[in-house]
Amino acid sequence: MNIYGCRKFNFGEESTRQNRTIMLFGATGSGKSTLIDGMINYIVGVEWEDSFRFKFINEDQSTSRAPSQTSEVTVYKINHQEGFQIPFSLTIIDTPGFGDTRGIERDREITEQLLNLFTSPHGVSEIDAVCFVAQAALARLTPTQKYVFDSVLSIFGKDVAENIRILVTFADGQRPPVLEAINAAGVPCPKTKDGLPAHFKFNNSALFAENKSFERVSRSDVGKGGRFDQMFWEMGAESIKSFFAALNLIQTKSLTLTKEVLRERKQLQISVENLQEQVKLGLAKLEEIKETSEKLKEYEAEISRNENFEIEVTVKKPFQEDISGSGNYITNCQQCHATCHYPCPIPNDADKRRCGAMGSDGYCTQCPGKCIWKIHFNQKYRWVYKDVKEKITIKELEEKYERARGEKMTVQKVIDKLKAEYDCLQAEVVKLMEKSSKCLNRLKEIALKPNPLSTPECIDMLIEGEKSEGKPGWKQRVQSLRSMKEKAETMAKIEQGKKLLRHQESLDVNA
Repeated sequence: MNIYGCRKFNFGEESTRQNRTIMLFGATGSGKSTLIDGMINYIVGVEWEDSFRFKFINEDQSTSRAPSQTSEVTVYKINHQEGFQIPFSLTIIDTPGFGDTRGIERDREITEQLLNLFTSPHGVSEIDAVCFVAQAALARLTPTQKYVFDSVLSIFGKDVAENIRILVTFADGQRPPVLEAINAAGVPCPKTKDGLPAHFKFNNSALFAENKSFERVSRSDVGKGGRFDQMFWEMGAESIKSFFAALNLIQTKSLTLTKEVLRERKQLQISVENLQEQVKLGLAKLEEIKETSEKLKEYEAEISRNENFEIEVTVKKPFQEDISGSGNYITNCQQCHATCHYPCPIPNDADKRRCGAMGSDGYCTQCPGKCIWKIHFNQKYRWVYKDVKEKITIKELEEKYERARGEKMTVQKVIDKLKAEYDCLQAEVVKLMEKSSKCLNRLKEIALKPNPLSTPECIDMLIEGEKSEGKPGWKQRVQSLRSMKEKAETMAKIEQGKKLLRHQESLDVNA
């Protein structure tokens, strides 16, 4: 599978049978990997008496921090063959864990990978079941666990709600406490007659248990030592059988709306990040106007006598910041000398048409010139703006704007020109705000749930959760969350129609 961030394993030759597709989400320790192994062993007809088991997922690799093992969405295509225990082919999409120790940047990568999978011609275009794998004993969801649920749900369109199922692992004969926790979290999914989320219970504890005897035993004999393992094996097989029988009755859903949700979220994310940068530049330009105006007034007498009199002002200047050691890709506009998307998942310049910053017409939605994708490149640096102290004479200021406007400049005209530059920045901010607002409104219409990272209050809860849990790397994750909170606060202002920049007319530069 030539899809960035995804890998695929095929079992058997292509079949003409109907294919069913399930997507599994689950935190580390949820039992997701063993459940997938259990499903595949059941499908191919492995029984308790057999002296072998199939193991598709290496637990050591799936929990490794090595990017090659943990950074990919994995697709298992089980092509139907004679003797299978199910009447259809099965595609299993196994996602890396949301909310793991690598933080929110990793979660953004996962959504990028899913967008690639859903939009590629050789990817996945339909879904039968979106499955949350959760341990039975979870009586309440921690802020991090709720974030995982909400993050996953925010990926999908509203039409997928009827296809959500809860797969409860490490289950016994009792009602799993996790179901009440999921209800309390407001997960939108079909309900049973008694109001619980539609679910299936699994216990795969005996899947890889040592099989010392191949004799069949009845359930009345389970009290004899290791016979418990056989009982759990049979219970596990029965649970998987029930799940696949129900899966075959679920109405398949197209991922068209979900693809739109993912695209809108991507556009919103990039627009808000660039909006924050434009606001910073706008505020810096305001300070430059004030500082320059004050200096021009303060030294008005000297300037009138000596056009080479120097004043010192603070200006924003673009610099190239090296990112070659970061492991990230980038999209820079060669014409505008601007960074349009960072980090970007697209490494090849020939594929920059698929960068999230590009509109459907192939033109960039982010760079000042709104340039075509072909002049955007992956480079070893990003453009950043830094404060620089600069000495300049009134003569140089006048000449700078005379060249641009072709007219004789006065001190007041120089100030007016600085104001005009600020107005241009403000206009760009307004455009980005309008674009972000459209994305937010469209997402309200089509997304199953809001992104939890778009709400400052949710981020505060995650920060407190990280502090109290104190897992390795929590300080870095808190830092990322605080940065994300700034974006969320920007989005909240956009949604409320608040201005992000003051209008320059309110500034009394001549005071």
